[in-house]
Amino acid sequence: MHKTINSHINSHIKTSEKELSIFNASLNEIAITKGQFLLKPGTHVKHEYFVVKGCLKAYYSDSKGNQHIIQFAIENWWVGDFDAFYNQVPSELFIEAIEDSQLLSIHYDSLQKIYNKAPIFERYFRILTTQAFIAQRKRILSTLEKHTQERYLKFCQTYPNIKDRVPNYNIANYLGVSPENLSRIRKNLKS
Repeated sequence: MHKTINSHINSHIKTSEKELSIFNASLNEIAITKGQFLLKPGTHVKHEYFVVKGCLKAYYSDSKGNQHIIQFAIENWWVGDFDAFYNQVPSELFIEAIEDSQLLSIHYDSLQKIYNKAPIFERYFRILTTQAFIAQRKRILSTLEKHTQERYLKFCQTYPNIKDRVPNYNIANYLGVSPENLSRIRKNLKS
């Protein structure tokens, strides 16, 4: 499992074997099954998670109990409640496995020690945070200005092959459209 994350790290930054060794020593392997929650609101968040295999969804549940999916996490993606993790406040999100998943976790305190021992990882996480911020901004702008079909196509580009792994109603929720509307779009694209 470390081979996967090492490859991901080296696609963003160049590290020494010693730096990778320091980082890998702080990772823990976790397996969760489909339908299992990795995180629930009110939890004090101590870990962030790297997806080695599987698929998860992060969502907010409003006062009426409606889910609002804010992220899918597939292979080579980090997932967690980043606000709760970095600011050490209670979580507002649910994170649930859509598929059986294998993850690597890193504890907040371990990450702070890594930043001191191997500062290159501050750069790694800064790059990831910047990319996530840009992706979120693009998603907001897309929602404001693009038609549902364009948003769906961009979604498929961002999450390759996910349409075969995630129920249609979850994708519709993520895109902010009805499942019926998304079904029509998918049908039109097949013709």
